[in-house]
Amino acid sequence: MKHIIMITGGQRSGKSSKAEELALSLSDNPVYLATAHIWDDEFRERVQRHQERRGPQWTNIEEEIYLSRHDLTGRVVVIDCVTLWLTNWLMPDGSPSGNTPSVDAVLANAKAEFDKFTQPDATYIFVTNEIGSGGVSDNALQRRFTDLQGWMNQYIAQKADEVILMVSGIAVRVKG
Repeated sequence: MKHIIMITGGQRSGKSSKAEELALSLSDNPVYLATAHIWDDEFRERVQRHQERRGPQWTNIEEEIYLSRHDLTGRVVVIDCVTLWLTNWLMPDGSPSGNTPSVDAVLANAKAEFDKFTQPDATYIFVTNEIGSGGVSDNALQRRFTDLQGWMNQYIAQKADEVILMVSGIAVRVKG
């Protein structure tokens, strides 16, 4: 049976740790689907530390955009994270340019990919950032991204069976 869980919160709020803990409580061999694009050496080291911390019981998959390429039927999968996934849609070449697609186009494509990916029966644990709680940026690209992230978070939360907000390492159940 399909089950969608969304874990959101600010940076360093404990989202990934909570998602991993939850996945391990549901499966002895969960899947970690990492959406990050490796930007530089520091980020590469961060990814390696995360992989080492998780241990050998995890199946690690790296996929920057097309999550539905992977058949995860019957599995428990942590998707970490929606924010980096959306960044990959908005900046497919890895850097901001004047040729970034419109927010509407990215949102439509991301929703369609989300729906296709979550069609099979599996347990999906989406990690995402709550970035719209701060002030309004003076940077146009940041404002576009904040809108995109907020609208995609709303979409996932609507589809989710459970939504958990992480605040300073404390899980607050919002839905389910």
